[in-house]
Amino acid sequence: MYGVPLVEIVVPVRNEQRELTDHVTRLVEHLQRDFPYAWLVTIADNGSTDGTWSLAQQLEQAHPGLVRAVHLDLPGRGRALHTVWSASDADVVTYMDVDLSTDLTALVPLVEPLLSGRSELAAGTRLAPGAHVVRGLKREVISRCYNLLLRAILRVRFSDAQCGFKAIRTDAARALLPLVEDRAWFFDTEMLVLAERAGLRIHEVPVDWTDSPDSRVKIAATALADLRGMWRLRVGLTTGRLKLPALYIIETALTGEIAP
Repeated sequence: MYGVPLVEIVVPVRNEQRELTDHVTRLVEHLQRDFPYAWLVTIADNGSTDGTWSLAQQLEQAHPGLVRAVHLDLPGRGRALHTVWSASDADVVTYMDVDLSTDLTALVPLVEPLLSGRSELAAGTRLAPGAHVVRGLKREVISRCYNLLLRAILRVRFSDAQCGFKAIRTDAARALLPLVEDRAWFFDTEMLVLAERAGLRIHEVPVDWTDSPDSRVKIAATALADLRGMWRLRVGLTTGRLKLPALYIIETALTGEIAP
């Protein structure tokens, strides 16, 4: 949709030349057909060394006003999201993984509570009733253990921190993002924890999710970084070093339903 979008959908990518064109084209076709709000897709290339950036530029040219490409020299999913979300003019910013593991029919239920003013942040969940998940036993066990650790260490109430399918009202993002330190895979876990502690309303959306056979996440290194992130947050929150906005300044947030 042309003009200022209500929803900006960010697809962070790094060395994804094999999937990028087909999957972004599929996303655009879905949005044109089934998404009732003004939207913009932003491909956020963070440090690719293959042909990803060239393909992102081609997609921008093929879909003027609907797709844009942003390039960052340094890698990091969190860095890409922090950069694009902080500068967005949309009312709601979202992200999804380029592999489209999450069924796109969940996108409207993800953003609708934010646009109507009922929630400030929404997250897809593969671990709540109503979700349908296809993935191997190893990843299932790792995911469940990760979320159990979050509940044990940080006393969180949300069910799935790692699902690559989240949205936040831009006004809430501007309050939270300066506090989020991580620029890699722990970024959205940290954002969720801080949002919950700050009193933001988090809406969880059960999703249909199919594991991508092309996933290149380094599980051991990522798990270690996540554990360090959990401990850093626990220390910051328990010592008072980390100062949160006072129960989110809802008076200054957008209220009521936003028309499509």
